[in-house]
Amino acid sequence: MALSLVLLPALVAAEEPRELRLASDIWPPFTDSADRQRVAVEIVETALERAGIKATTTIVDWKDVENGIRQARFDGSPAMWRTEKRARDLLFSDAYMENRLVLVGRRGSDVSATKMSDLAGRRVAAVGRYAYGQEIENAVGVYFINSRNDQDSLSKLLAGEVEYMLVDQLVVRYLVTNQPDEVAANLEIGTHPLGRRTLHFALRRDLPGAREIIDSFNREIKAMLADGTYAAALQVTWIRADVDGDGLDELVSLGDTVGQTPPGSIYDVFGKEPEILPEKQRIFIAGSVYEGWDAVPDRYKGPSGPMDQSFYRGTTVFTLKF
Repeated sequence: MALSLVLLPALVAAEEPRELRLASDIWPPFTDSADRQRVAVEIVETALERAGIKATTTIVDWKDVENGIRQARFDGSPAMWRTEKRARDLLFSDAYMENRLVLVGRRGSDVSATKMSDLAGRRVAAVGRYAYGQEIENAVGVYFINSRNDQDSLSKLLAGEVEYMLVDQLVVRYLVTNQPDEVAANLEIGTHPLGRRTLHFALRRDLPGAREIIDSFNREIKAMLADGTYAAALQVTWIRADVDGDGLDELVSLGDTVGQTPPGSIYDVFGKEPEILPEKQRIFIAGSVYEGWDAVPDRYKGPSGPMDQSFYRGTTVFTLKF
């Protein structure tokens, strides 16, 4: 019995979760180095921290991300698109974001395409090694020109090396918000997503405790959607998501003070784009759901909206060079 008591603390200590070694490439504003904006990394590391799990993310080339995970130099990645091939070796979290890829062309270009095959005969910049999915990769007659990242795609577009580029809607949102003059002078932006890919946190299947870590992460993401932490990471004032698990979407503010007018700009976390007007939609504030803007208690309708509150963490604003 004495021997068992001596050995027990050592066994428990050996089972304590160690720091997760994650890896990703440069994909602003989703993944990047610690001194730049990297909203996906921030969301994932925050969710893990709330679950009591420490993680650090190393930035390398994408080929080194996948090779490093296979060789167990890394435990996983904070931002990965799920494929059947990857799922053989990796456990994926529930989707915590949706990447909606839209078409961007030079000013005056026709960006009305609703599917990739509409662009047959055109040159389209797309980041190499990304798993865009069959709806994009199998488009007949489209000439895909590999780029290193979105900045490289934009440079190729402005130089006339390609006619279009594929880019995430959230990237477009940041550009329009932070660089409106450059966007208006140089670009035409499509509104119909040509591809949709859900973004996941992924871990090696052979990592001890991987399933429990994934489950904890999924729980914390739901809490972050509801308490404004998720919106703060994205630097948006309102998000639309099902935060109470009843199958119906709610509008969630960055904070509990929502201003005097109904939500204007809303980020759809999973791109459902309902036809209901914002002022008529269910609104989630401080743990309660209100059926429409008029039902929101006056105590939440302060003189300033959520954008005026200090929820941001001082990250570098995402920009591309024109």
